[in-house]
Amino acid sequence: MLDKIEIFYKKITKALGILLFIIMLLMTFNVAYDAIARYAFNTGSIAMQEMEWHLFSVLILIGMSYALMEEGHVRVDLLYDNWSVQKKAKINMMGAIVFILPLALLIATNSVDFVMESYTSHEISGDPGGLTHRWIIKALIPASFWLLIFMDFGYFVQNLNIYKKDKAAKMDVDYKDGEAL
Repeated sequence: MLDKIEIFYKKITKALGILLFIIMLLMTFNVAYDAIARYAFNTGSIAMQEMEWHLFSVLILIGMSYALMEEGHVRVDLLYDNWSVQKKAKINMMGAIVFILPLALLIATNSVDFVMESYTSHEISGDPGGLTHRWIIKALIPASFWLLIFMDFGYFVQNLNIYKKDKAAKMDVDYKDGEAL
């Protein structure tokens, strides 16, 4: 059962990776367009400049869930690299429960008022020609932390599977002709 859950989360992680790749391409084209327009044609768009940081925000906010599942997050590898597979899995599971989950819950729940204030006040860019509906990008803050909570469960299951498989592998004893090898 846990293997099926892990496979499900791996599919979601792959889809997130594809989404982030597309967003990165869009941001790259956006920055290139903005730079060419500004320096080659002496023109530009405030909305396009703001879109750069909006896309960058999407990359960071969604990317943290992707980085978690792909083991791309920051940790003290000087210590971690020397630990056994089981110890690494235990530490990862503990970190998922003790550190990621409470912080993600705190931000996911407390950032909703921030988004609602932006939505009810019809917040727009302070610059003329800037983007409207600023609440949309702000809504990604609680949404991305709910996604992190969801992916944190998958990360826990992934490490639980690693722990159980490594423990089972250590308990197995190869026998040949009734003798332990």
